[in-house]
Amino acid sequence: MSDAVATAGPSMTFHPQPRAGEATPWAFPAPERGQLPNGLTVLSCHRPGQQIVAVEVNLLAPLDAEPEGLDGVATIMARALSEGTSTYTAEEFTAELERCGATLDAHADHPGVRLSLEVPASRLTKALALLADALRAPAFPESEIERLVRNRLDEIPHELANPARRAAMALSQHLFPADARISRPRQGTQETVEGIDAAAVRAFYTAHVRPATSTAVVVGDFTDVDLDAALADTLGAWTGAPAEPRPVPPITADDTGRVVIVDRPGAVQTQLLIGRIGADRHDRVWPAQVLGTYCLGGTLTSRLDRVLREEKGYTYGVRSFGQVLRSAPEGTGAAMLAISGSVDTASTGPALADLWTVLRTLAAEGLTDAERDAAVQNLVGVAPLKYETAAAVAGTLADQVEQYLPDDFQARLYERLAQTGTVEATAAAVSAFPVDRLVTVLVGDAAQIEEPVKALGIGEVTVVGG
Repeated sequence: MSDAVATAGPSMTFHPQPRAGEATPWAFPAPERGQLPNGLTVLSCHRPGQQIVAVEVNLLAPLDAEPEGLDGVATIMARALSEGTSTYTAEEFTAELERCGATLDAHADHPGVRLSLEVPASRLTKALALLADALRAPAFPESEIERLVRNRLDEIPHELANPARRAAMALSQHLFPADARISRPRQGTQETVEGIDAAAVRAFYTAHVRPATSTAVVVGDFTDVDLDAALADTLGAWTGAPAEPRPVPPITADDTGRVVIVDRPGAVQTQLLIGRIGADRHDRVWPAQVLGTYCLGGTLTSRLDRVLREEKGYTYGVRSFGQVLRSAPEGTGAAMLAISGSVDTASTGPALADLWTVLRTLAAEGLTDAERDAAVQNLVGVAPLKYETAAAVAGTLADQVEQYLPDDFQARLYERLAQTGTVEATAAAVSAFPVDRLVTVLVGDAAQIEEPVKALGIGEVTVVGG
């Protein structure tokens, strides 16, 4: 063997290193809006590559439409929509969904009932037919309604035992007027649920569920799907009488500064929920309110966490947030503005004192530009990741429909967040959480926390049973 052959090694071909392409601006997807002959409004959004199609159906069956004494009937109806139809028994309906690889969920909230379907694009038409069957001809068999009522009654003690859920119930009860539906548990109480039967569910369905007042949102990859034909053959076959628009009662609240302690003797932690109502998404202050609230308590690096978690070690985390309660067609509504978290029992008084100090400091000194910039980056910068799935896009579009917002609201919101300055965000946060206009709910051991809380002077203290 020659020396040349012996020393020769494997040859390598070097290629130019790939370079990143031009960054392209991202915007929340714009839907196409249409209407089927039966009056059903349809929003569709083609998302190439999203082979799991998401469908959201909004039914205008709000909780304030429930008959007096039957709180929870909307929830039972929503759960019963997939428990058998004129075509399938409950077991058969579930089996047909499984054959499609589909999931179907439903829930009731203050604005109405929402159905959520996810299915592979190749089986969309079959799944839409099942969804249409559930909406068009639910059976509401007495045995299934009785089972759902029993299940709901079994859930209630667990909810009352959960400190976070108990705090939410107490805040609604003490913030809103007693005769307002919004003051009572969304899914009903033991007394009201016990009175629900199949006849009540059918009556609520007949009164409020019809295509003319409903909207379907469909998001996914429609490359190999004739969506118009699929909708016409399925949801298009759903019929129902038109209905007059329902008046939306205004949301009123008493946010006089006060404290409600839900007594849990022996509790080693205190659950905090501090809230009031404020502007919803129709108000021009909403972007600044979102930004300011995020700076206050939206993440692990927020002001509340820096003080209460990192510096003082009172808690694993405290969050501030704004949650839309209900909107009206004329563009009015309200959002719940709240701060939530939990602390060990002995730290309840000091933690509340420091929390109020954070709020007072915010009012006196304002946010910093660094806090504002970090919040914008977190809220706007991660939006493309947040909306990677069809379900996330469909859910947001359905929220916009439910809240009577324009189809481009979410896209414009990110633009407005990026344009909101530090001064605007500060003013919105201070307005959202005024130190003397907050209702504070504490779920904990009243014997240990009542006196330290009274000493803070943040409002009259009332103790109620747990």
